[in-house]
Amino acid sequence: MKTEDKKRSFMIRVALLVVVFFMLLLPGRSQEKPNTFFPDSSLVTTGIYYYPEHWPESQWERDIKKMSEMGFEFVHLAEFAWFKMEPEEDKFNFAWLDKVVSLCAKYKLKVLMCTPSATTPTWMRIHYPETFIMDGHYIRAENGTRGLGSIVNKKYRQSVHRIVTEMAKRYGKNENITGWQIDNEPGAIPDYSPASQDAFRTWLKNKYHTIDALNAAWGAAFWSQWFNNFSQVIIPNTNLVGWWGNNPHALLDFKRYAADAQAEFLDYQAATLRAFISKHQYITTNYTAVSTGSDVMRTKNLDFATYTAYPNGGSDNIGNQGFRLGNSKVILFAADYFKSLSGISGVMEIQPGPVNWGSYNPLLLPGTVRMWLYHTFAAGGKIACSYRYRQINYSTEQYHAGIMLTDGVTPSQGGEEYVRFMKEIRGLRKQFKPGAKMPEELKARSTAIVWNLENYWSIDRQKQTYQWDTWNYPVKFVEIAKSLGAPVDIVPETADLSKFKFVIVPAYEMADTALIKKWSDYVANGGHLIITCRTATKNRSGHFWEGAMADPITSLIGARLKATDMLSYSAQGDIVMNTTHYSWNNWADLLVPGENTETVAVYDNQFYKGTAAVVKRNLGRGTVTYIGVNTDDSKLEKDVLRDAFKAANASAANYPDGIYVYWRDGFYVAVNYSSENYTMSIPASAKILIGDKTMKPAGVLVWSE
Repeated sequence: MKTEDKKRSFMIRVALLVVVFFMLLLPGRSQEKPNTFFPDSSLVTTGIYYYPEHWPESQWERDIKKMSEMGFEFVHLAEFAWFKMEPEEDKFNFAWLDKVVSLCAKYKLKVLMCTPSATTPTWMRIHYPETFIMDGHYIRAENGTRGLGSIVNKKYRQSVHRIVTEMAKRYGKNENITGWQIDNEPGAIPDYSPASQDAFRTWLKNKYHTIDALNAAWGAAFWSQWFNNFSQVIIPNTNLVGWWGNNPHALLDFKRYAADAQAEFLDYQAATLRAFISKHQYITTNYTAVSTGSDVMRTKNLDFATYTAYPNGGSDNIGNQGFRLGNSKVILFAADYFKSLSGISGVMEIQPGPVNWGSYNPLLLPGTVRMWLYHTFAAGGKIACSYRYRQINYSTEQYHAGIMLTDGVTPSQGGEEYVRFMKEIRGLRKQFKPGAKMPEELKARSTAIVWNLENYWSIDRQKQTYQWDTWNYPVKFVEIAKSLGAPVDIVPETADLSKFKFVIVPAYEMADTALIKKWSDYVANGGHLIITCRTATKNRSGHFWEGAMADPITSLIGARLKATDMLSYSAQGDIVMNTTHYSWNNWADLLVPGENTETVAVYDNQFYKGTAAVVKRNLGRGTVTYIGVNTDDSKLEKDVLRDAFKAANASAANYPDGIYVYWRDGFYVAVNYSSENYTMSIPASAKILIGDKTMKPAGVLVWSE
């Protein structure tokens, strides 16, 4: 390494260590509790994205006045406007933004201000090309799109700190600014640049301390991957050594590093803001609903997390009209998952119509946007914000629908539905009664799904069968629990499980003895635990146990995993449970039950006919059920969970695919993603507030009891 390269590497490492040190000293989340930002009586606060930089100044007041008249309550500003706020390095222009903020205040619209770090200005590329990420072929990115800044690069961070500081000083005490969104859809994008290579090595040193420990964790003795010191380590790169040549343990650590770096970058911006802003202004960011890189649970300085939801981008979904209704899984999972950070969440970005990036972009069935909004509300969302107010007439997203059509004055179908939703919410606010308690019938079904993004990373790298859908596997258990009428929370492994009657652990591949003891204690104290295949098969480094398959959970589930089978696409396995037959061809654990363990279901064909597929045992005051098979239609898993409810004296509903029912703040809310009419069974004494008992596709029903 040349002397100047050594010097640069040393300075980058020093800078990163300094940043980490000072981040430890910075204050954490706001002293305000997250829910105080959104009074219960407001139910949900509605907002809209607006980009004044895209439109003539003469149209700003017309647009903002119209937003207010339509019923919006806040305006989302500035996330992609770095070029306009800092047109030249260290030269700022906020006069235009001041005017927009003043217009919002004039028309009684709050402002959600955004830091613009996701889109760097052209002068950054010209003067500091090293501030952009490198892809897996070591080619530098450029400005012109989103999320390509190298978040560990010292110069990039200095530039971000400067613009965020100037914004915070200017708007941090402005009473019309309700909160701040950091960045945009943070994705933990892989970065192979020199700055990232150095940061990765620093991360590894902090984790492993010695090179021998890293070699052991990575299994570096395999295929001569051994390192003599940390300076020899580079980011594992599947682009250059191919799928077979990459070390799954190294790749897992790269994912962890990228997620940690992304979380620290968000916290860094949040800490910068907190030095200047009012404690009454919240700080959040908007993760994508399917967030496979960024890990929301790694952040420490956000007040809460929100998500962006694009349910319809050209997929078939449920029934013959499903392609117009959207993928119900998108909001279903995200609405509960992102609450796991601080207890509240909401949708920051939801499509108001067709998009520009789908495999095809159909018109939505009338009512669909309204249904999506109600779904986010039903699941507890405190924010419902849409992207965007005006459909832009030019550039990359000109085909992306807006609340307004391209003339800027005519509402789109989605815009009209948004207005209807906001009007109806104002009506529900009048019906709100403080202190409503969840009905006992629902509390008896309370269900938690324990989930961890690291398990997604690990399993998706080595799926073993092309039929395994890694992201949607835990989602299917949310769907099953909701079909039984259960209130569902998606929780991290650190959560208090005692408040849930049922806990489902789906494919939790990496575990340790402390976690398994926590699960055991939950059961012993009266909980009902449902564990599925691919749980605890590896330790935290992703190594198999030096013992039986999934050895640490053997005593917990009361059975031994003898082997695992996977079938070809055309083959069909058969399982029998209570005389009912179920088919499978995806994944099957062959179980050997212990003496006091009940065999619930057995395989009924293949050469191992009669072998246990599902087992159950009592432990203390609770029960443990192990589901060793993954079926495509989920019928077996649903019946196993229904039986668990019944055995625990919890009643269960039986909603069909696409019918989701929630309870929040004293209201029952049902939405219909199916392509058929569905008549909801509600008590005769119930008061219907919105909709009809028979919901059409995209229908919504709200009632109280």
